[in-house]
Amino acid sequence: MGILESMNIGAKALQVHGTRLDIHAKNIANVDTPNYIRKIPVLNATEDMSFHGLMNTMKEDVFGVGTLPYLQGGVTYSGVMEDPTIGDKIYRPGHPDADAEGYIRASNVNPMVDMADAVIAQRAYEANLAVVNISKAMAMRATEIGK
Repeated sequence: MGILESMNIGAKALQVHGTRLDIHAKNIANVDTPNYIRKIPVLNATEDMSFHGLMNTMKEDVFGVGTLPYLQGGVTYSGVMEDPTIGDKIYRPGHPDADAEGYIRASNVNPMVDMADAVIAQRAYEANLAVVNISKAMAMRATEIGK
């Protein structure tokens, strides 16, 4: 993997984890919004990095050609899914969203869960920012070697 590839992977991860932070912030902001359903970001690996996937790739490349496989790596954002947990029913007969019996459905957001997920996303963002900065420093050093 070259310096540019590592910068591209880091930049893509910054974008993905930034989106992840936005989703968790939106969930926390809507903790008291009736009928709001918590959103869960869905992230996937760019390639199959499992042992089975690696062995299948190696079977075709290493044993046939004699070279190690090039795996790009990285993460992709696949969208959001809704949390299937049902919010509590609250009796509010005058509320505009109340049903015929006078109940509204509370948000199913647990602020502690979303705060913890936001901290994890923030740390992943910071780690990928460090990858981009280290790659940039390596590129700068590489340009100085030729002088």
